[in-house]
Amino acid sequence: MGIVTHSPATEQAMPQGISPDLSLALAEALATMLCHDLAGAVGTLQGALELAAEDPAMLDEALPVAQEAATALSRRLRFMRAAWGAGGRRINVAELHELAGCLPTGRRVRVQLEALSPDRSFSPPATQLLLNLLKLGVESLAGEGVLSMGEAQGGEVMITLSGPRAAWPSGFAAFLTDSSAALRAAITQGPRQLQAPLAALIAHAGQLRVRLLLGAQTEAAPPLLVYLG
Repeated sequence: MGIVTHSPATEQAMPQGISPDLSLALAEALATMLCHDLAGAVGTLQGALELAAEDPAMLDEALPVAQEAATALSRRLRFMRAAWGAGGRRINVAELHELAGCLPTGRRVRVQLEALSPDRSFSPPATQLLLNLLKLGVESLAGEGVLSMGEAQGGEVMITLSGPRAAWPSGFAAFLTDSSAALRAAITQGPRQLQAPLAALIAHAGQLRVRLLLGAQTEAAPPLLVYLG
């Protein structure tokens, strides 16, 4: 089995002395992605409220739609604070499961975290990395399939994807081994493609090792091993 790996001890560290222009470009890319992720729920909420204001007779129909959209917004904002907010905190598996439930998955996507030890907890850097990998994995299912997260030997966490269209994004392996490639992709690709280089950059910055396991026949979505220390 071949291994594509990011290891703090053996490979290129996060680029030093990133210029203000690159820092601003990365911030702009992340802000654009967040706006993109919130736009659907905001539009639904606005449309329901406008409908109720224009036609009071539609209030009974518009109010549940507005409440559902407001709940979705609250859940997404909770996930965003945990995944990209400053500081962060240690969380346990139950809290990780709750945050995973804040992701918009669709009816044909399932996230399974039951194989993780319920006694386990994760540091703030590890939490951010796992949440970003969860988001990336859900997006990589392309609307149908299962994301599973479980224990592996040596304290690693294994993430597996299964589904008819499941595939890690093109270039993901390169991002895990080359932080400069991840940074270039993060500031040049659109919001729909940002999550893969962003997750890799978080791994590099936190000195957290990520390994993509490749079999004899390269799979579109090989297992991902994450060593959290």
